[in-house]
Amino acid sequence: MEARSGPLFSRRSLLLSTAALLISTSSRSTARTIAGALPWEPNGGNPPVAAKLGPWEFFSVDEGRAMEALADRIIPPDAQTPGGKDAGSAVFVDRQLAGGYGAQEGHYVRPPFIKGMKNQGAQSEGGPRKEYRDGLAALDKACKAREGGKSFADLTDDRKDAVLKDIEDGKLELEGVDGKSFFALAIKDVQTGFLADPIYGGNRHMAAWKMIGYPGARYKYLDWVGRHNEPYPLPPVSMIGRAEWTTNNSGAR
Repeated sequence: MEARSGPLFSRRSLLLSTAALLISTSSRSTARTIAGALPWEPNGGNPPVAAKLGPWEFFSVDEGRAMEALADRIIPPDAQTPGGKDAGSAVFVDRQLAGGYGAQEGHYVRPPFIKGMKNQGAQSEGGPRKEYRDGLAALDKACKAREGGKSFADLTDDRKDAVLKDIEDGKLELEGVDGKSFFALAIKDVQTGFLADPIYGGNRHMAAWKMIGYPGARYKYLDWVGRHNEPYPLPPVSMIGRAEWTTNNSGAR
């Protein structure tokens, strides 16, 4: 075999040497000894952000009033459980619209926009922010036109229910808005806020979880998974614990 003079240089050798350098460098800079603990930290990668106390972040004052009134008719209060308003469902929707949900994060939002099939979910160009802004404005406008100048939030509960039923049945049209689709969206989001972890602004004091007997974000309750029709004996726990455990209760609005 003919001998070759000089070093033998190849792309493979370059890649291998570079990889070895990276491994040795990274191992020196990040390696740590773990003893007596789990090798991870809760919510270390993508921690949820707690809803903040304070004013509306997306809704205007009038939109917020309409949304709270809407939430209270979608989930009316009773003697045992607060309704959608007092449970914070409207706050939940507001904070979601101000965040990634409203901004349609992770969605393809470039044209062309084509009406999708029902199983494809929302396909609108403006997204939920525009749907709520236009929908709440159209709702108030329709109410003022047929309810003696009163906005939706100013109606009696019976009249609110009558308006919503007519929208749901297609008997009352909202100008420039698909009323039935808007009402369906509001129902879904209000229900989500009512049952979600309180960290997101709804389900205040875990009222919905107490109502349905859900243990919440407890570390372990496997002993009770198969015990049907038995009330869970312990109170629910949020991702941020329970109000009794901290002096800094991070509720919302």
